[in-house]
Amino acid sequence: MATPKQMWEQQQSQMQRVKNSGIVSYNGSPVNDDKEEEMSRSAVALFLAKEEEIERKKSEVKDKVQAQMGRVEETTKRLAEIQEEKEYKEALEALNEKNKEKAQLVSRLKELVGESEKLRMKKLEELNKHVETLR
Repeated sequence: MATPKQMWEQQQSQMQRVKNSGIVSYNGSPVNDDKEEEMSRSAVALFLAKEEEIERKKSEVKDKVQAQMGRVEETTKRLAEIQEEKEYKEALEALNEKNKEKAQLVSRLKELVGESEKLRMKKLEELNKHVETLR
């Protein structure tokens, strides 16, 4: 793609060719140098104005895209934080569930130890009675 300067130079070259070829103006008389130069300047000014407008719009679009990208990044960060929080809550729930299971197992173990102790004491008493009857 040609740069604005190259396009301007190409337009100037075309204008010079038109000037040298002796092309006539709208009313049929040869175009005089002043009018031709004025038309050339006007064309160049119009071209440059259009180029500036294009650059301005390009800059606006670039700014809008950058702003949108910033919003997307912020949203991505928020989603990541929400995901972390969700994972934290799930891990905490799993930990609480395991602690609950542990408490139930400890409680059951205490019951079994208590029953075992009672049974052991009962057996000891029976053994003691048996030993005493043998004496």
